[in-house]
Amino acid sequence: MGDLVRPYGGEIWIGSLGRLMAEFGLSEAAVRQAVSRMSRQGWISARRVGTRSYYAMTERGRRRVDAVSPRIYLPPSSAWDGRWRMLAYTIPENKREGRDRLRKDLTALGFAPLGTSLWISPRDVLDAAREAARASDLESCIDLFLAESTGPKSDRDLIASCWDLEKIAREYEEFIAAYEARSIAVRARTPSDSHAFIEREWVVHDFRRFLYIDPGLPLSLLPASWPAARASHVFRDYYEAVKPHALRFFETIFVTAPDRAPLGAGRPDPFDTLLDREPVVLDTVHAEV
Repeated sequence: MGDLVRPYGGEIWIGSLGRLMAEFGLSEAAVRQAVSRMSRQGWISARRVGTRSYYAMTERGRRRVDAVSPRIYLPPSSAWDGRWRMLAYTIPENKREGRDRLRKDLTALGFAPLGTSLWISPRDVLDAAREAARASDLESCIDLFLAESTGPKSDRDLIASCWDLEKIAREYEEFIAAYEARSIAVRARTPSDSHAFIEREWVVHDFRRFLYIDPGLPLSLLPASWPAARASHVFRDYYEAVKPHALRFFETIFVTAPDRAPLGAGRPDPFDTLLDREPVVLDTVHAEV
């Protein structure tokens, strides 16, 4: 929904969605169950046009995609303003389900627990955290802060105590090894359009997992050999390699609602504008691409 549907008008016929997901071996029943669950959770909504149902992201879903897309599609940044964003909560036991949902949302936004009910992030995500609390009906249970550490731990020590750097680095290295090999294979033999579509969505899916383990930690606080930038380069390289064929396949399946204007030819790739904000530069230390 975020990688393709939104840039193509933001709405998709359930029949098209089912056909696309069939490429991954998912049944029509499984797709309908998934969209029903996402609708209940407030991420997507449905409308009927004639006898057909069309699905689009809700405003909440679009805001979440906007919040996390730069962390997927743009290279990591070494810039940091030196301040920590902090969220503290006091949530009653009868709202435990909302608390668990809030914790998952905070993780996706780049927070990590500093204490039992105190979460921190080096990134400017307080507005998104407030929205996540509001979506779980917990806004009255939280307090938000913008702070600087005055010790005794250094900022580097805080990073190391809140995030498992060895585990994150290892997962980056595994991603790099897997997709460098796949990139060689896909360039040696031109993939079919359907295979390219599958590969495009898998690389996005596999790379976006890092949202949940690495909040985009500032490179200035990490070892010079930190592999995040290299992994970002490998992601973009593979994404570009399969892009033309993947888009062609998607366009053969995608159906626009009859009450919507036809999409014109020559559309930019969904994230070209986002990706082109920064020049492609390889640095031998941080490989910032």
